[in-house]
Amino acid sequence: MSEKTSKLYQLEKQLDEKVSDCKASPVQDFNIKIAMDGKWYYQGTPINRMALVKLFASVLTKDRNGIYWLVTPVERGTIEVEDAPFLAVDVSLEKDCMESLSNFVFRTNLDEIVVCGPDNPLRIQFDSSTGEPRPYILVRDGLEARLTRSVYYQLVDMAIENETEGQKVLGIWSKETFFPLGTIDD
Repeated sequence: MSEKTSKLYQLEKQLDEKVSDCKASPVQDFNIKIAMDGKWYYQGTPINRMALVKLFASVLTKDRNGIYWLVTPVERGTIEVEDAPFLAVDVSLEKDCMESLSNFVFRTNLDEIVVCGPDNPLRIQFDSSTGEPRPYILVRDGLEARLTRSVYYQLVDMAIENETEGQKVLGIWSKETFFPLGTIDD
C-alpha cells in the first residue's frame, strides 16, 4: 500500500466519527481540492471512491471568511475549493396538487436532495468578463452547489416572466418564492 493510500485510509477512519466542536484541535492543510468540475483530489490524485467523497462532504464546513474546512472530533483542516463544493446535476419540478404549489428539487453530484426555497435560495452571479450566468443553490450551512449548464437551461425552459422592481424578469417560483434568472430585454 502506497503512502498516499495509507494516509487516505487514516483520514477516512478519522472522518468516520461524528463531527463535534474541536476548537482545541490543531489546524492543518489536508491537501484536498475540489475542482471546478466537482471532482475531489487528495495530493493531486483523484479520489474515485464515492463513499469516501460523501464521507468527506458530510464533515465539510465553510467559515465566514469563505475558508472551507473538514472538521472531525480529533482534527480539523482546510481544503481548497475552486468554485463551489457541489454541482447541481439534476432538477425536477414537483407539484403539490392539493395546494397548487410548485417546488424545484435539485440533486447534487453527491446525491444530496435540495428543495429550492427561502432556506435554500437560488442565486445567479454573472461573470464580470464574459457576462455568462453562474447559478448557485444553497445546499446547507453556507455550502453551495453550482448548477451545471444543462440544469440551468432546464430552469430557463421552465421559467416564467414576472415583473420585479419595475423590470421584466425571467425566473422560477419554488416554495412560494420567486427566484429571478435574469432580466428580459424588450
